[in-house]
Amino acid sequence: MDDHTDQTRKPRADAVRNRERVLEAAKLVFSAGGSEASLEAVAKRAGVGIGTLYRHFPTREALFEAVYRREVEQLSELAEQLKNARDPVEALRRWLRSGVEFVATKKGMMAALALAVQSGSELHAFSFERLTKAIGSLLDRAVAAGEMRADINPEDLLRAFFGMCYVHDQPGWQATALRLLDVFVDGLRVPPPGKAKARAAKATKPAMKRKR
Repeated sequence: MDDHTDQTRKPRADAVRNRERVLEAAKLVFSAGGSEASLEAVAKRAGVGIGTLYRHFPTREALFEAVYRREVEQLSELAEQLKNARDPVEALRRWLRSGVEFVATKKGMMAALALAVQSGSELHAFSFERLTKAIGSLLDRAVAAGEMRADINPEDLLRAFFGMCYVHDQPGWQATALRLLDVFVDGLRVPPPGKAKARAAKATKPAMKRKR
């Protein structure tokens, strides 16, 4: 009985490992984009035959959607891991920087996902809900700690993030997006009381001169 159980379990474990290898390989291949973003390239990178890939993902769209959902789930899990980080602002920054990798993968699949993730679709609702919840948990913690402005909501932050990632499509756009993210996050930080007063005083000086 035990031998039979082991024999029936082993293929399932192998199948799970193969599936994960394909998904991880697909993420890397699709992130690179270009002419190498093919299913054959994914199978080769995963170290499996193309037949194995098709057994798990019978269509190109099925593989793209699985990779997309996996990326969303991993970002949700990362938010949970970062909720207890010592510095809430840096936790939010780290999540956003990881999000750039997600966008890079998504860009590599954009044509195939165009219909699947259109506004109103189930996949779009799934991703927007999960990502909004994830970024919201980190934003709320930073606001509660008095480290970040309270006049921005998770939806605003998520839209601004995607805007920074999609405004550039040239090679090396990730470096630009990461730089913009740092500027954006720093701009949302609440300055210490002394700096805030000095900034306010400096802002009122030109107005006072004009009155004279």
